[in-house]
Amino acid sequence: MIFLGYIAAVLMGVVLGVIGGGGSILTVPILVYLMGVSPNIATGYSLLIVGATAAFGAVRYYREGLVDVKASILFAVPSIVAVYMSRAYLMPAIPETVSFQSLTIEKNLIIMVLFATLMLASATMMLKKAYSKSVSKTKIIQNKQPSIGLIIIEGAAIGVITGILGAGGGFLIIPALVLFLGMPMKNAVGASLFIIALKSLLGFVGDLQTGIQLQMPLLPLMLAATFLGMAVSTKVAGKLDGAALQKFFAFFTLAIAIFIMFKELI
Repeated sequence: MIFLGYIAAVLMGVVLGVIGGGGSILTVPILVYLMGVSPNIATGYSLLIVGATAAFGAVRYYREGLVDVKASILFAVPSIVAVYMSRAYLMPAIPETVSFQSLTIEKNLIIMVLFATLMLASATMMLKKAYSKSVSKTKIIQNKQPSIGLIIIEGAAIGVITGILGAGGGFLIIPALVLFLGMPMKNAVGASLFIIALKSLLGFVGDLQTGIQLQMPLLPLMLAATFLGMAVSTKVAGKLDGAALQKFFAFFTLAIAIFIMFKELI
């Protein structure tokens, strides 16, 4: 199972590098179900793995002139604050068991169910976009004035999601950059990697402050596997059919979400 986990980590790096998001949502299930890490710890490890891998990819996009640093920081600042606060204060404040009348729910179960729900939402959004009709060429979103207030609100909301679940949030970041900042898709992918790197790595700093234990050699090997996947993506990104890849990943994400729901609730 551990060997399969490293193979899956390579796949995650490839997907993250090609579409700028989505791949990170696989990290927690990989750690929990293939590597035997508890969900609470896995969300912290995910921030490190996803953040470092995204930084690796963002450097490539930056060298190609595809990262708008100013716009990315505008989105990233509220997200970074939210993810740091979530990891440093919100997560430790959530009790290990939550009681509601006669019902008692474990923290780890809540995390995994929320994570599966996020995956279902991600898959739905990707499939809807993949199967939707092409937007008329007369509709040029690049000329749209950015909504600063919406950017800040969405950045903060994604930061909280990242903090609680350890997901990069790229599938939410990219639509925000395209719709609210008018970025071309390829630039949005580069900016998404840059933002994910910043907020995920800072979120992991919040974990370090809570005394999280780093598991060796698991973390270095996972990082090596995802870096390998990111490196592969730089070679194949231009040759892949983006729409087909998005559909494949959406269905794969949907299958993983259903598996998590079944395993945790049945």
